[in-house]
Amino acid sequence: MDIVPYSPVNALSHHFFERETSEVARDLIGAVIVRELGGITLAGRIVETEAYLHETDAASHSFRGRTKRNEAMFGEAARLYVYRIYGIHLCANIVTETEGRGAAVLLRAVEPLAGLEEMMRRRNTTQTRQLSKRQLCKKQLCNGPGKLAQAFGFSLDDNHQSLLQTPLYVLPANEPYEVAVSPRIGITKAADALLRFYLPASPFVSPSKWK
Repeated sequence: MDIVPYSPVNALSHHFFERETSEVARDLIGAVIVRELGGITLAGRIVETEAYLHETDAASHSFRGRTKRNEAMFGEAARLYVYRIYGIHLCANIVTETEGRGAAVLLRAVEPLAGLEEMMRRRNTTQTRQLSKRQLCKKQLCNGPGKLAQAFGFSLDDNHQSLLQTPLYVLPANEPYEVAVSPRIGITKAADALLRFYLPASPFVSPSKWK
């Protein structure tokens, strides 16, 4: 059973997320995202993010303006923007900057810290059933945005959810971390922009040719 020392008392403030998106994306590396779900606390150290800027970023959902799908992205900072890709997977983002700006940070990967059994249950696929708990934790559980969203139980209903208090919040990194930078993954527009941030030595980041 996990021993969970997490508390929203020291959670990152609204001001932290109101800053420029690439700064937020970098500074989130090493921070811990916590979600209380069904009486269970899920927590993970953020080891990989991508910044998606406002209307000048051709890869950003906000590039062509506000739509029903991306409406949450134009809301106030420190709230979730969740969307579906390929008609299957969900991606969880944290809205940044000022309201109406249309910028967000994609959560690409975390290192699981608490609620492992529940994460495994939510990721109950043929692949994960064939792996031991140790193997799953190290390489498969949350090492990609779709896996992360599934493990943490995010849904489209979580759009606009605040990250400033229970049941969802982010704690600051407990130590300085070396952060590596690369182009974002899996996009064709603005593909050379150095807006992916990650822990270079972490085994929990998503598989990538840039690692």
